[in-house]
Amino acid sequence: NGHTLCSILNDVIVWCYLPWLDKRLLTLEVLSSEGKIPRGSFGVWTLAWPSIITNIFYATSSIVAIKVVGGLGPDAIAAAVTGQRVTFILQAVLTGVLAGSTALIARNWGANNKEEAGIFFTRTLQLVVCIAFITGGLIWQFAEPLVTFFGLKGEALTLSVEYLKAISPFYVGFGIGLGLITALRAVGDVKTPLVIGAIMNIFAVFFMLVFVNGWIGFPEYGVRGAALGNGLSFVIGALLLIVFWRSNQLPVKYSSVLILDIPRVKEIFKVGLPAALEQVIFQGGITAFLILVALYGTEAYAAYGIGVQILSFSFVIGFGFSIAGATLVGQHLGAGNPEQARRAGWGAMRLSIVSMTFFGILIAVFAEPLARYMIDNDEVVRLSVVFIWLLGSMQPLMAIEFSLGGALRGAGDTKTPLVITLTCLLFIRVSLALIFYMLDASIEIIFSTLVADYVVKGFLYVARFKSGKWMKVMKLKEDS
Repeated sequence: NGHTLCSILNDVIVWCYLPWLDKRLLTLEVLSSEGKIPRGSFGVWTLAWPSIITNIFYATSSIVAIKVVGGLGPDAIAAAVTGQRVTFILQAVLTGVLAGSTALIARNWGANNKEEAGIFFTRTLQLVVCIAFITGGLIWQFAEPLVTFFGLKGEALTLSVEYLKAISPFYVGFGIGLGLITALRAVGDVKTPLVIGAIMNIFAVFFMLVFVNGWIGFPEYGVRGAALGNGLSFVIGALLLIVFWRSNQLPVKYSSVLILDIPRVKEIFKVGLPAALEQVIFQGGITAFLILVALYGTEAYAAYGIGVQILSFSFVIGFGFSIAGATLVGQHLGAGNPEQARRAGWGAMRLSIVSMTFFGILIAVFAEPLARYMIDNDEVVRLSVVFIWLLGSMQPLMAIEFSLGGALRGAGDTKTPLVITLTCLLFIRVSLALIFYMLDASIEIIFSTLVADYVVKGFLYVARFKSGKWMKVMKLKEDS
């Protein structure tokens, strides 16, 4: 079954990766059926690799969506990029709120208070369903003004609205899947999300190809087909997770979702609110940056989207270490072992830097053929390569942001990432880009403002984690 396959893959990957690890790690605890908490870099890797592969599946779906509509021209790619950007905004906000779930579930699980962790698991589902339902309705209703805000015009605007109206009804399924997967990772179950992610990816690719191209008797839906394919995969993933949970196949036992527990929902929201605000600011800053890019034309806008999607294969590696760091830091603090929590954070950072740097270099080397594969447009390809080279060079610093940011959130310190994001994204990246735009700088100069953003971020995250103040944040909240 899926878990047996994951266990085999775990052994293979760990032993292939073993030469990079300290020999002392062989004596450390790894996740076991007895519920021991993984320790050190070895434990970080054990939790990280399934999440990395899971997120690679999701990145592949996004790449396929752009590739499938790429033959329809830059306007179609701009529509897919815009639709995915809106979905990413929803995902980011939900992920921010779920930082509260991760901290509370991991802390209770590490303290061996599994019943309480299970209750927070259920409340997490209630919260994300509510947020996703409201958001989906608003996006469907206000799709056109939302796309207009991105600065798109003409056919690009029309296709983008079509994409959003097609995918927004599926956002409840998206929210359920994201909420349950996040909660599972908080208790150390990273293999179930891997299996679910593989299934969702297969269905997403299949449905997108069928609906966009009009295979097996379906009409050619074009851009809308990419949205429908992704949306159906959201629903399939959510249904599978609910069935597994309801039949007690998950580590966390089922408890009724019909009980309204306002105090715990408020506690999740209270811890996660700064992280949610961080994501709102981050996505707002990215959107503002994207609007500036759109002023340079559809080719520049499409190049940005293609570059981000290609580099997403490196980003998801960092996100995997972010998940592992958050889980282990939360569980070790819950178990009363702050020193292991510190080691988990630094271990996640080291492995993230090595892995993301390697993939960043690899992607940069093959930037042109990868971009050419996505679209046969010389200007879009040229700008995509420039963007990939610039952001690819920032992979070590992005690795610090992913890993230490996740560790801080896992400890319940969600305010620090909020302050860092606000400072660097809005006051450095967007402000510099706006200044350069007013000076009539080229789009390549606009792209280069990313460098200053990540240099400052890397320094601030290391300084905060090194201070150790994040260890006391959740304790103060509990005492209060």
